[in-house]
Amino acid sequence: PMIPRTPEPELMNDPLQVQAYAAADFAASDQALVECIEQLLQHSGERLGAGDCLVDLGCGPGNISERLARHWPTCQVVAVDAAPQMIAAAESNRRRAGIASERLRYVLSPLPWHGLQSRASLIVSNSLLHHLHDPQKLWSGLRLLAGRRCLVVHRDLRRPSSALALDQLCERYVADAPEVLQGDYRASLQAAFTLEEVRAQLRDAQLAHLQVRELEDRYLEISGWITGCQDGLDQSSA
Repeated sequence: PMIPRTPEPELMNDPLQVQAYAAADFAASDQALVECIEQLLQHSGERLGAGDCLVDLGCGPGNISERLARHWPTCQVVAVDAAPQMIAAAESNRRRAGIASERLRYVLSPLPWHGLQSRASLIVSNSLLHHLHDPQKLWSGLRLLAGRRCLVVHRDLRRPSSALALDQLCERYVADAPEVLQGDYRASLQAAFTLEEVRAQLRDAQLAHLQVRELEDRYLEISGWITGCQDGLDQSSA
C-alpha cells in the first residue's frame, strides 16, 4: 500500500540543518533546473532580459538564486524564505560571491507572500512544496507574484510507493551523507506528494493547465505559463 504522507516542519531554521545544506553539493541538480528553464523558454520562443524579475521561493541558502542571477545577469532576482537562518546564510553567500544586492535581493517572508511586490516573469521553487502543510499557500500565491506572462517551474521530491522503496532511495542517495541530511531526506520523502495529489492541488487552484511529470526515480516537476492577477489593476491605473 502507498505510504501515508507524514508532514514535516515547515521551517528549516535549525543551525545544524542550515550548515549541512549550505555545505552540501547540489550543483548538478541546480544546474539541471536552470537548463530546464532555458529549454522551456526556447520552446515558447521567450527570453528573459532587462527589466524581468525572477522569483525563487523557499530559496534556502541561495544556491539556485545565485545561479539565476549569474545565468540572467540583466534580470533582478528576488529570493524568498521564511527561515531567518537560511536568509542569513544566503546573504553571506551573496556577499562572498560578489553579487550586488540590486541584482539579487533576499526577502524574509512567510507564506503566502502577500506583501511581496513583484511582476515576475519567472517563478521557481526547488524542494519547497513538501514542506508545506497546506500546499495551496504556494499555488494560490503564484498569481499574486506573476506578471502578464510568467513561467513557473517547481521541482520537488515525490513520495515513494512503499516502505521498501523509501528505504532503497535513502540507501541509494544519502547512505554516505551527514546524519542530519540522511534524517531530513527520509522525512522529506515521507512528506512529499504524489503526482495525482499535485494534479488535484492544481485543479483546486485553477491551475490544471500546468504540466506535472515524474522525473527519474524520485522527483516531480510542475511547469507552465500563468498570468498574474495584478494585470487588471495595472491597466486601470495606467
